Amino acid sequence: MNAVAKHMKNRNILVPILATIIALVFGAIIMLIAGYNPVIAYQSLLNKVFGSAYDIGEVIRAIIPLLLSGFAVALANKAGLLNIGVDGQITIGAVASLLVGTLVDFPPIIHGFTALTVGVIAGGLWGVLIAYLKTRFTINEVISSIMLNYVALYLSHMLIRGIVPQEGSQRSALIQDSASISLNSLSELLNGARVHWGLFITPLIIFGFYYFFNKTRYGYETEVVGLNNHAAHYAGIKVNRIITRTMFISGAIGGLIGVFDTLGVYKYMAISTSTSGVGFDGVAIALLGGNTTIGTTLSGVLIGVLKYGSQGMQFGAGVPSEIIGMIISLIIFFVAAPGLVKKLLPNMEHTKKEVQ
Repeated sequence: MNAVAKHMKNRNILVPILATIIALVFGAIIMLIAGYNPVIAYQSLLNKVFGSAYDIGEVIRAIIPLLLSGFAVALANKAGLLNIGVDGQITIGAVASLLVGTLVDFPPIIHGFTALTVGVIAGGLWGVLIAYLKTRFTINEVISSIMLNYVALYLSHMLIRGIVPQEGSQRSALIQDSASISLNSLSELLNGARVHWGLFITPLIIFGFYYFFNKTRYGYETEVVGLNNHAAHYAGIKVNRIITRTMFISGAIGGLIGVFDTLGVYKYMAISTSTSGVGFDGVAIALLGGNTTIGTTLSGVLIGVLKYGSQGMQFGAGVPSEIIGMIISLIIFFVAAPGLVKKLLPNMEHTKKEVQ
């Protein structure tokens, strides 16, 4: 039994790694067919990511929302829920923190912390709305969360235009300096990279995810609900409470992404025609990471590096940045089809036989 468990654990780690390698090889083949040099392209990608102190700071800044989005989705997945509404929770968290950061007068640090807290709670409550629709009216969370993404988007437009508009521009007014959560001293060391409190808060979220599911009764109950909510109900677990709590935390993490972008990166909110798409990236990251702490972390870092480094491929090797989108799609495809990975790499089957 231990051998089987060990094999399954190794397989869960091995498949995403192999999927990434295969996808990079396929990406290289596509580049060759299109007339590009894949060696120069991948070298340009790495140069963009690690080429300067500014780029290192910016790639970290780019990775943070992807990590948080991945963990927001993974948390919901653990409870048997699919939170497609992270983009909406990001938007609500962003606009809530924007209003506090713009309209309220507090001393520095206290102002930033207050705006951050309000944004996190707002994102969490937006997640609770999805949970309420599911537990009270049995509305599938996928449908409600997608619809609420649009509600959040247009609600933010209404609030920005009605309360904190920037005259002559399709964006809000700037937040007050006292509400900023930027790490200015570190930013100077990194040549102006837009680093913020998320640099320290994100590792705490990751550790909290690990601790919650590995060391607490609540984490165990959440996983039981995810495996079989009917069995969990008969075992005396309050399923609806678990769903509500999970969606609040998941939404709060989503709200935190919006807070970081608004208070730490841009210092305003744009009136855009669509949501950021980071929430959907989170679905891919959670899938790639198998909803595990280490897997989701590595997946978020990988996707962040590829996305940020694609700019280097475009300018350094003339390769369209869409190639990276294709590679990321291939990685997810191969992770979702482990049988195909095993056919491409027969040695995996030999490993399975040895374990048996």
